[in-house]
Amino acid sequence: MRVVRDDADGLVGWLAPDTPVLRPVLADGRELRAVPAHDMFRSGRAVGRGRWRGSGVLKIAPTGAPWSVWLFWGEGWSFRGWYVNLEDTHLRDATSVVTQDHVLDLWVTPDRSVTWKDEDELEAAVDTGRWSAEDADRFRADARGVEAIVARWGSPFADGWEQWRPDPSWIVPALPPDLAWDFDVDPIGG
Repeated sequence: MRVVRDDADGLVGWLAPDTPVLRPVLADGRELRAVPAHDMFRSGRAVGRGRWRGSGVLKIAPTGAPWSVWLFWGEGWSFRGWYVNLEDTHLRDATSVVTQDHVLDLWVTPDRSVTWKDEDELEAAVDTGRWSAEDADRFRADARGVEAIVARWGSPFADGWEQWRPDPSWIVPALPPDLAWDFDVDPIGG
């Protein structure tokens, strides 16, 4: 991922088409969603190396927020919407950013409609002990907080990022050489 902006407001990164990525997969290399939701959280995990497919995504991680916002475009840069990934507040060091997914997500359309995603998976995560009921309540409260930001059209939704475009001279970055993975997997993305 290429850093677009890094300041007191947060971190913005560009995940270009065909960028190599590491992501969790099942212990046998299958996609997490290849099994029912309850099994997804009971099964062992491994690391898969793949590539990002689609038109690329701009990721915005506001400082201190328990979520990030991913902007998606379609053909010809037609803006599709904002994907809100609920997650731990980002921890950073000199070379990396660490967070943990909270399963529940939101989709915000250009007309500002908000749809909750993966509620069934969050319930399965609680049922299997991956997250507690209290954790799930906190994640839902975080989602309602994002809904309030959308309702008042606050940052980062109102910041005009949907007009942003990557520098055409940028090359697709490689994974750092010290990373390890268990499987090569199919591309993912929007």
